[in-house]
Amino acid sequence: MLRRARARGRLSTAREGRRFERLVERHYRLRGYRVLGRNVWAGGNELDLILRRGRAVVLCEVKGKSGDGYGHPLEMVGPEKVRRLRRAGESWLASHPEARQLDLRFEVAAVSAGRVSRHPLEILDG
Repeated sequence: MLRRARARGRLSTAREGRRFERLVERHYRLRGYRVLGRNVWAGGNELDLILRRGRAVVLCEVKGKSGDGYGHPLEMVGPEKVRRLRRAGESWLASHPEARQLDLRFEVAAVSAGRVSRHPLEILDG
């Protein structure tokens, strides 16, 4: 199956995901963010990017679509994914107590047609 995908000129899903993550990382870096972590496992779940600019720490989930089919990348972030991101964020925060003094937020970076759009996620209590 992988050979057929390559033969048609498409990237594998994992390779395409890495490409989207690099694109999003570049997007944030150009806006003054520093990367604290990539593909960090915390609480049994993965955080795609952890970024910081000033007092802001962003836990970022990257979602991308290479084509127009199957909807918008944001549609891939449902209640279960939000629950997993919250668990990962809580675990990461527990292991980085210095970050408790900073402004923590969750974002989804959606990549569609080569463009990055950022969307806040409201998943923290108080």
